[in-house]
Amino acid sequence: MSVFFVAEIGINHNGDINIAKKLIDFATDFGFDAVKFQKREISKVYSKNFLSQPRKSPWGNTQLDQKRGLELNFEEYKEIDLYCKKKKIQWFASAWEKQSLKFLDKFNLKFNKIASAMTFDLEFIKEVADRNKHTFISTAMTSEKQIETIINIFDKKKCSFELMHCVSTYPLKSENANLKRILTLREKFKCNVGYSGHENGVAISLAAVAMGITSLERHITLDRTMYGSDQAASLGLSGCRELITSAKKIEMANQKKGKIDDILEEEKRISDKLRAHLKNYKPYYNK
Repeated sequence: MSVFFVAEIGINHNGDINIAKKLIDFATDFGFDAVKFQKREISKVYSKNFLSQPRKSPWGNTQLDQKRGLELNFEEYKEIDLYCKKKKIQWFASAWEKQSLKFLDKFNLKFNKIASAMTFDLEFIKEVADRNKHTFISTAMTSEKQIETIINIFDKKKCSFELMHCVSTYPLKSENANLKRILTLREKFKCNVGYSGHENGVAISLAAVAMGITSLERHITLDRTMYGSDQAASLGLSGCRELITSAKKIEMANQKKGKIDDILEEEKRISDKLRAHLKNYKPYYNK
């Protein structure tokens, strides 16, 4: 099974539809299978007290100004929908509450994503499973028991899913990646497991590909120095090129089933050449 590559745009568009389109171009050009956004209703996710607190940003001096500035409206998402169809790339989004989930219902999206922040909200998870769309479920900050509860919901609703190993630190330190958890999740829950990475560089993501993940999600950006909390842990142009090119090589290297006696025709010719001096050697050719 080939890895499904997801370019996480998230809020790296900084509320600008033109930046969003450039990031879609970026993802398409490098061979990602889909782009993903984040959708949240600010008043539902954050308290009035929090939103009134000071925070300097390009949009004003409060948390409310900053959070609103990072959101795209319905007309802009319609534009994104049409643009992705034109570019022939899938798009979807992680909703952070029921209202945003209903917002996304207005588009004919193939996938859903449950963000790590939402794995505690079982009513929300049931709503997602009710949509019967293949769902990527992040496992960051989520216990084995919680994961099992979520899987039971999806199984009961007969909604397809895959887990995504993830660690919610930005950027992720190499020593905290815990990639062996991918194997544990696969063995424990007998399901497909992907990886959602927040690390700098591509080495950890490529190691995850070598472990047989079914999906890989990485944040992308036009410029890692741009305003935004996710920009620094995102991949720029050179990082995306290295990720996709190297990941596809790893996929090719892993496509055989690993038979011990699987000797290539090219190897047989080399064997005849290098072992010709051995008395008991039986050539593959010219026997």
